[in-house]
Amino acid sequence: MALRCAQSRWLEGLPAQALLMLNRAMGARLDAALDHDLLMRHPLPYRAVGWILRHGGAGGFLGNPRRHFQHLATRMSGHDPERRTARAWACWELARRVNPDWPPDLDQLESESLTEPGLEQIEHDLSTHGLRGEVGEWRLALSEV
Repeated sequence: MALRCAQSRWLEGLPAQALLMLNRAMGARLDAALDHDLLMRHPLPYRAVGWILRHGGAGGFLGNPRRHFQHLATRMSGHDPERRTARAWACWELARRVNPDWPPDLDQLESESLTEPGLEQIEHDLSTHGLRGEVGEWRLALSEV
């Protein structure tokens, strides 16, 4: 449902809202072993996130996705926080690559003594907390940006 809503928001010219719905889709409680067929039909939407990041600015309000994903990653709560945090940083990396001019929230980084993760840390966290094949999906999205 979140993926469908993301597409609807995109078609309505609301790319920032489409990204929010992709965030929700990435938070779905899935188990790779139990949901293999579903994940084959609908892989985690890293490529969709990358696509919206590349094309969203022309279609409507996109805001600063780098800052959005930074805040999402550093304020995670609820179920599977490690998995969802790893995914938020993975999307942050996509945003950073699509537009290096999108600034981070430097005030938050300084006031909370945070360090942005490097590529190796993001991959490690996805490998540790993500689903089987998730790193490959993310790498594919990275190759497209």
